[in-house]
Amino acid sequence: MKKYRFLIALILACLCLSATSHKFYLSVTEIEYKEDKKDLQIISKVFIDDFQDVLEQRYEETITLSVEAEKGPVEKLIQKYLKSKLQISADGKPIALHYLGKKYDKDQLILFIEGENVETFNSIKITNAILTDLFDEQKNVVNVKVKDDIKSLMLMRNADTDVLNFDD
Repeated sequence: MKKYRFLIALILACLCLSATSHKFYLSVTEIEYKEDKKDLQIISKVFIDDFQDVLEQRYEETITLSVEAEKGPVEKLIQKYLKSKLQISADGKPIALHYLGKKYDKDQLILFIEGENVETFNSIKITNAILTDLFDEQKNVVNVKVKDDIKSLMLMRNADTDVLNFDD
């Protein structure tokens, strides 16, 4: 339990630093299973400058991610990128993920994603390779909540997929 508290404190401290001075590469993704709605609600937080860089380099497009002056095919590129980098399956069945939108918060981009028609499951397999194609040292923390049970993963390049079991 102390490990989780330390990890959460470390993540929060890292996220509070400004984008101009960050020398670490970290995203945090929260996944919550809503049994009554049979869906996964996903919120992923990334640094705006890193996400803009990866979209521009990967798709050879000039864009601006900014609440004041967003430019270019931003929504289309975000959808395309997330589809290639974030995959989830429950009990071996792939879940179709739908990008719902985004919000800017200081130096972070908050992405809203949903997986619908998800039956109760015992295991969830998650691939999160967001930003690992641009930054070797990218770490993607994934927290999954099912009922009152919360489990976490740290995914990175060459280890971007793992499974959590909730059948305890």
